[in-house]
Amino acid sequence: MTEIPTKQAATPPIEIVSHIAPLAATCDLWLVDIWGVMHNGVKPFAGAVDTCERFRASGGTVLLLSNAPRPAASVAQQLDRIGVARGAYDAIVSSGDAARASIAAAVANGRSIGHIGPERDRPLFDGLGARFAALDIADVAVCTGLFDDETEAPDDYSVQLGALVERNVPMICANPDLTVERAGKIVYCAGAVAAAYEAIGGAVVYAGKPHLPVYALAFATAARLRGGEVSKSRTLAIGDGIRTDIAGAAAAGVRSVFVASGIHVAADKPFDAAALDALFSPGSARPVAAMTGLTW
Repeated sequence: MTEIPTKQAATPPIEIVSHIAPLAATCDLWLVDIWGVMHNGVKPFAGAVDTCERFRASGGTVLLLSNAPRPAASVAQQLDRIGVARGAYDAIVSSGDAARASIAAAVANGRSIGHIGPERDRPLFDGLGARFAALDIADVAVCTGLFDDETEAPDDYSVQLGALVERNVPMICANPDLTVERAGKIVYCAGAVAAAYEAIGGAVVYAGKPHLPVYALAFATAARLRGGEVSKSRTLAIGDGIRTDIAGAAAAGVRSVFVASGIHVAADKPFDAAALDALFSPGSARPVAAMTGLTW
């Protein structure tokens, strides 16, 4: 007997929307990416700030969920300098917050830390009692970024990474982002260095999106703020990173909205159904909607 093949359900299209207010009515909690959604590294996106303020005014809670490799307090200070109003969010949960547990465990075991990243990321280590060492003798490498992300690329670290692999040094990656857009320019992040390290056989422990520990920390923070557990069905993640924000939301069991930024969508290219189909193949983590910018 010949079996009749089962007809596969078509993958529903991703709706491109201009306003998030209709979705906001279905939410109690937003998990909002910072860089690429709230600002471009230099100035805030006024529409996104206004939208988050409106959602909070309607009774919603906004958690800024960032892959910044620094503690939440340090991220808040950076947002102050850029001009993102504190009224736009209730709290911040960062990749740096999640990374500190792994760093603390290494320090407790007496292991020395070799830091790969700029001096501005040093608040990550505050209060942990870390003993720093040069990379060629450190027991653990902690990557928060490139020393100079304006001029460097992961290939510039091939010699240092090769030497770390030879000594079987584990790496803690405090920012899984590969790239971000800064004022129209794409710059590399710690995740790109970590990926290069893995490619040559290095062992990496990641903190931040898309990995689940940072989402557990976010939901615990939201429960504290709202006085009780928040349903995942009433939660929406908003971000511009496909492998971090969108994939992470899917892994955490929450809906997501994709905000098109320069890391995936060039400004001179059309943003339409065909572009979204190219970005989100059938079977991959897909957002419920897409926007060119977060607006109410």
